[in-house]
Amino acid sequence: MKKTILIVDDESAIRDMVRMTLENADFKVLDAASAHQAETVIAEQHPDIILLDWMMPGVSGIDFARKLKNDNQLSQIGIIMLTARNDEDDRIRGLDIGADDYISKPFSTRELVSRINALLRRLVEPHPGEAITSGRLQLDIVTHQVTVDKQLLILSPTEFKLLHFFMSHVERVFSRVQLLDNVWGENIYLEERTIDVHIRRLRKVLQRYNCESYIKTVRSVGYRFSTSEI
Repeated sequence: MKKTILIVDDESAIRDMVRMTLENADFKVLDAASAHQAETVIAEQHPDIILLDWMMPGVSGIDFARKLKNDNQLSQIGIIMLTARNDEDDRIRGLDIGADDYISKPFSTRELVSRINALLRRLVEPHPGEAITSGRLQLDIVTHQVTVDKQLLILSPTEFKLLHFFMSHVERVFSRVQLLDNVWGENIYLEERTIDVHIRRLRKVLQRYNCESYIKTVRSVGYRFSTSEI
């Protein structure tokens, strides 16, 4: 079955160009000129991936992405931000609200198709009731919720993905580059310090429940998730 891609961009020329490229790559393609139009399309078609322009009139792409990722029924849809903004702080901001990838305009159509295929490989359909327990933490993949002793943690989409990866690989040591590749994908170009920023944020959340020590710094190597006291 063909995968469905929704293009959300207020520039019709870009929508037409991307549509032609993706249809030639054997995708089913939908498009919308605004976040408002996109909401209707999403409700009716439920696309696999949304290509979302950052700068749009009305509701911006970044605000729309945040809204989608905070909706449990829509948060599994992959989001690739399309934008002329190329500052790393902007990339971090986009990924921090839950966007799965980021590609700068102007972009190569071959690169775009490659990014879409890479994201489709990363998007794994969760199994009903699938949950991971480690120490006092329980992570439910379906509801995108994490609890500590039955108390709900408030996590950003990026913090959730990072914690999910850690809890799926307990006791293993990962370098910053490995964490970037596994959590954000190999085609995301971010500095290694990005990991340190998100680790600090995640530890701050866990600190409220005395679980911050689960994420251990391995000097000169990277990080390890362990519930042991050592």
